[in-house]
This record gives sequence, structure tokens and C-alpha cells, in this order.
Amino acid sequence: MHFPTDINLLWDSVRKSVVLTANLSTDFGLTIWRQYEFNLRQFKKLYRIAQKIKHSTSKSEEKKKIKVEELIKAYQNYLDRALLLINRIESTLNLMSSLTSKDPQSLDIFNKKHITIQAFITHAIRQIDQIERRVIKGEKIPHKEKVFSIFEEHTEWISKGKAGVPVELGLRVCVLNDQLGFTLHHCVMEKETDELVAVPMVKKAKERFSQLKSCSFDKGFHSVENQVNLKKYLDFVVLPKKGKCNKYEHEHQNSEGFKTKRRQHSAVESDINALEIHGLDKCPDQGIVGFKRYVALAILGRNIQKLGALLLEQEMSRRKKKLAA
Repeated sequence: MHFPTDINLLWDSVRKSVVLTANLSTDFGLTIWRQYEFNLRQFKKLYRIAQKIKHSTSKSEEKKKIKVEELIKAYQNYLDRALLLINRIESTLNLMSSLTSKDPQSLDIFNKKHITIQAFITHAIRQIDQIERRVIKGEKIPHKEKVFSIFEEHTEWISKGKAGVPVELGLRVCVLNDQLGFTLHHCVMEKETDELVAVPMVKKAKERFSQLKSCSFDKGFHSVENQVNLKKYLDFVVLPKKGKCNKYEHEHQNSEGFKTKRRQHSAVESDINALEIHGLDKCPDQGIVGFKRYVALAILGRNIQKLGALLLEQEMSRRKKKLAA
């Protein structure tokens, strides 16, 4: 993963398309792409020019206009070369399709590689469209249309608003821990926010652990529906309200029982940190299936480690008592 911009995503898409097509051409004895490395170097030069050019900060309208024209020209040259390479790739794929149509074994190999190449071409065409709309036509691209990684398409833009780390790239993972620090249930949140997973998390955890009686949440999980629905599964719900509270809500959130259980909530932050330290800060597996598998294994490993720590603590306690006796 690298920080995504529309032009570097286009570079990645075209680069992968060209390299895979050139390798496939070589496998089938074609020399069409023998200069593909040179073509990529020329394309990268245009990418660097577009990457470095910036909007003018001058107060002169004339200078600003000249700079805008330079910027549009740089981007247009970049897009034109990208389209040229994509058209050439598609022509090569059509040629190889006709050459392999009579050979089932070669056709099978071609079809498998063609699917991968076509996926990168689709990414490239989308990025060309978005760059043209943003830079040349002056449109604002809606967030839902943006892709933040062509290799891991499930990647989301997470705005946390924290000092030093305002934005993270990845997927949110919600965990439900018990008072001992064991993770009872987790959920990989795909295009979901906290308030949408609160009830399903508790419901599934309750099915496995019927003794679950109360649960503490962050304010991000609050909604009027959650306040009502969580009471169906829990005897005591610790869910602070966003914004101003009415008299009843103020009394409830200042009650001794609410405060006591709310203080215990801070322990989950150390458990989250422990998960990150033991491998969950960055997923090396590919694809959403690999991501979910890696998260599940990381949580399982942390639970085993926690169990081992408790057993060692019990063993040390027994030894101390034995020595004291």
C-alpha cells in the first residue's frame, strides 16, 4: 500500500497491464512488446511531470491562468499516453485471442492471464475518467466513486481525526472483549460504521456466551435504535449519547453503576494495542478473504497468548505460596 492519488493509481494500473501483456506476448512468441520497458520509462516521465506541477500561489490572475494551462497540458499528455498504451494492449489481446482460439491448452492459459490484465485495464480507464473530470473539467469526484488501491480494492479511507494520524487506509475491525481481556467476538466492517454493527456484535456474542449481561460502548456506537435494541440482549447497556442529554439521560449516565462499568471500558484500548503489536497493524495477506482470515488468526493468537499469561500468573502464585509455606 502507498498513499493513493489518482495519477499514481493510473500509473500502477497501466504499469501492471503493460508488464503482464509483455510477458504473455513473450510466452506466445510475439515480439510486439519487446520495447515495453522503454515505453514505461517514457510514460513514467509524463507521470513525474504531472506529479510535480502545482497550482500557482501568485496573486496575479495572469500567472495563475498560465499555471493552470501548464497543469492541464501536463495531465492531458499523461492521459493521452495512458490511452495509447491501453489501446495497444487491447489490440495485442485481440490478436492473441485469435491465435489461441484453435488450441485449447493455450486458450486456457490466455484466458486466465486475460482476466487479470482486463481488471487492471478497467482500473486504468476509471482513473483516466476521474482525472479528466477533476483536473480538466473541474468536477469534484464523489467519495463513493473513489478506489484507494488497485491491488486491495476493499481498502477504505478512514478519517480518524487523531493528531499525527488524521487518516488511515484499511478496514475497520470491531472487537468485543470480556473483563479478562479475551476477545469474544470480532467483525471486519466493510463500508460500515460503528452504529451499524453494535447490535449484531452483541447478538452473536450472546449466542456463544449466554452469561454476557452488560457491555460498554464508545459514543460512536450511539443511535436511538441501538439504545432500544441493545436492551433486548443485555441487562445493562453502557452507551453514552452523542450531544446534549436530557434530564433522564443525564441522571442515567451519572449513576454509579454506569460510571463503574464505563471506567472498565478503558481496558479495551490496551487490548487493541496488544492486537496491533502482535501483527494486526498491517495485513500481509491479499484479498478480502485473506484479510478476514488474518484478522481471525491474529485474534486467536492473542487469546492464546492471554490464556498462557494467566496460566503462568497462576503458576507463579502457587510457587510463591509454596515458598512462603
